Amino acid sequence: MEFATIYTDSETALDTWYRTAKTADWQNLAELRESYPTADLVGIYTVFNIKGNHYRLIAEINYRSGTIFVRDILTHAEYDKERWKP
Repeated sequence: MEFATIYTDSETALDTWYRTAKTADWQNLAELRESYPTADLVGIYTVFNIKGNHYRLIAEINYRSGTIFVRDILTHAEYDKERWKP
């Protein structure tokens, strides 16, 4: 994962998120929040706090098909600039 090579302290947290998301069968945001209580819906994206809110993972989730598209992984400061928004 390219992000983790730059921000090496994110690697374990991102791997944990990946393993959880890969095996999850979330049907809606409420079920997702059972695993990630701080996840927020921002427009069409779900935003996850990674590593104690140091990083943000932005994903588009299709609950019907069970697919997750990771749009971006950002530092908190990059996220706050809102350049990731369409």
